Amino acid sequence: VQLQASGGGLAQAGASLRLSCAASGRTLSTYTMGWFRQVPGKEREFVSVIVWSAPYYADSVKGRFTISRDNAKNTVYLQMNSLKPEDTAVYYCAAGRTATFNDSPSGMDYWGKGTMVTVSS
Repeated sequence: VQLQASGGGLAQAGASLRLSCAASGRTLSTYTMGWFRQVPGKEREFVSVIVWSAPYYADSVKGRFTISRDNAKNTVYLQMNSLKPEDTAVYYCAAGRTATFNDSPSGMDYWGKGTMVTVSS
């Protein structure tokens, strides 16, 4: 399984960005798919996952970010609205074989290379 994330970039506070994660190697419709983020010197942290069609969010992004998946395209998306400078991080796409909620990076089995999101104030 390979995951390819895209869509990061530079945005001003209050703006929006959409991240995409395209999977290849097998169909991931039954997998938990999600996003984590990491800033230098800190641990990778949970942002959002989607289990089947049920979304879960970290409190810090709830109400601003929306996760979705397109099983036909084997792709998961993260729509990020009302961005804040504290959202600045490298965002990683991940997939887990177990279709249950898990907000720990250790619960995910596959990782893509990160995409940088920088939010300026």
